[in-house]
Amino acid sequence: MSTLILCLDAPMQSWGVSSRFDRRDTAREPTKSGIVGLLASALGVARDDDDRVRELATLSMGVRVDREGELERDFHTVSNVPNTEGGAGATVVSERFYLSGALFLVVLEGADEEVRGLYRALRRPRWPLFLGRKAFPPGTPVVHPDESRAVHDGHVDDVLEGHPWLETRPARLRRARERLDAGTPLHLRTVRDTVPVFVGAELRHDHPISFSARRRHGTRAVRVGHVPLTAPMLPRQPEATSKSEQVGTA
Repeated sequence: MSTLILCLDAPMQSWGVSSRFDRRDTAREPTKSGIVGLLASALGVARDDDDRVRELATLSMGVRVDREGELERDFHTVSNVPNTEGGAGATVVSERFYLSGALFLVVLEGADEEVRGLYRALRRPRWPLFLGRKAFPPGTPVVHPDESRAVHDGHVDDVLEGHPWLETRPARLRRARERLDAGTPLHLRTVRDTVPVFVGAELRHDHPISFSARRRHGTRAVRVGHVPLTAPMLPRQPEATSKSEQVGTA
């Protein structure tokens, strides 16, 4: 088995789980249906290709929250919505929630050939990629341009526990180093696929069955936990520049 590593980084992301009518919610991390939708866009899978959707949903998935996003809300207004009698109705205001500034490490596990095919598709997607909504494109490449850094042998848990922290914000990196140097333990939240009988398993209704007009989802079991953020997982600090290098040449 092989694992595929995704980096989901964008100003805005939205991972709906129970959106209805005038309220569009978001989970606090990517959903299984959202990630399968991302893969389907990369591959060019048609909405009514239920067999392929179900195949993609069999991939084992784990998410590590490298930066918790802020939950934000905006409003959309639609005027003259028709009523049941065919006449013009009142103005409808809908609420739409999204995550601002979130950063996720997503790990998918499957057969080596399939994983490498997904990597190639994400590098050259058939259709535009988006993070939950079409208005929310990725801010950075979803997979590393070097395949050897995006596809690994092993299992989801190994990657979640040992992959370098994706954080790039200098202030957060500095605070993390200071706290680790002071002996303060740091942790990153994780959500991983599991079996329903696992003690503490949670059930989530985000396992895609069909993306056709009448969307259907099943239930999957997940376990929510944490992995330690350790010093070796932090990016290397840039070496100090000498005075002679700062001056340069004319």
